[in-house]
Amino acid sequence: MARRLPNFSALRAFEAAARHENFSRAAEELHLTHGAISHQVRGLEEELGRPLFVRHGRQVKITNDGLKFAQFLGKAFADIATATDAMRAASISQRLTITSIPSFAARWLAPRLGRFIELYPDIEVVLQSSGALQDLAREGVDVGIRFGRGHYPGMVVLRLMGDVYYPVVSPHYRGGQLPAVPADLARHTLLRSVEHWTPWFNAAGLDMPEPAGGLLFEDLSMLIRSAADGNGVALVRHVVAMQEIASGQLLRLFDIASPSTDEYYFVTPPNAASKPQVQAFRDWLLEEIAAFQRQQA
Repeated sequence: MARRLPNFSALRAFEAAARHENFSRAAEELHLTHGAISHQVRGLEEELGRPLFVRHGRQVKITNDGLKFAQFLGKAFADIATATDAMRAASISQRLTITSIPSFAARWLAPRLGRFIELYPDIEVVLQSSGALQDLAREGVDVGIRFGRGHYPGMVVLRLMGDVYYPVVSPHYRGGQLPAVPADLARHTLLRSVEHWTPWFNAAGLDMPEPAGGLLFEDLSMLIRSAADGNGVALVRHVVAMQEIASGQLLRLFDIASPSTDEYYFVTPPNAASKPQVQAFRDWLLEEIAAFQRQQA
């Protein structure tokens, strides 16, 4: 006959409370309330027929019986975690998890990923779009595509390519009355983003202040959309705006570009760098970038 076990949630609540010897910290770890932890522990004590903690208001101290029970539970949970990791490892051995800044993911990487999947149909690709600099190893991410200066401590880092900035505008902006020379921009609406206009102004020989006030776009895709809708002139990165330029939704203004001080990098945790799927993706990505650069040249 199967033995009757206590409620698993109550066991988890008790083990966390015993490990921290604090109900509030246990609640924070398990994303519960202090009251929920207290209720589950109290129910477990009633089921076992003995106290597990000595309570003094909100202060608690684990009993000797409670400590022994918590040690058994800790080992049991560790065994469960080990078995779970082994099962997951078997099922995701060919999974490749990639995180990329949203603009690059949507406008450059995603349209090309089909070619990688055709070459490696056994690899399950998970593409996450995020601008956050999360801990790749802790989050279980194999590869991060980052836009920065290349300083990512503890990671294996490979430079992919640079980028340049230039202004673009919808051909329908102001009824087609577009700026003819850089100095004309002083009389036009300049859309703002996290990328400053000043370096491009300097490259164009303009003594103009950085635009201020109004809407500030943190997502370059939204900036490009606003420019394509005719709301103003936008300063964009070539890699993320070339689709709209190729389709005619946007026109590049002037033959002046300012190089970006940030560049695109391939970043991977050391323990993931040797995975076959990571190596395959890195090699494929470098070939795609080389082909893209030849095409642009």
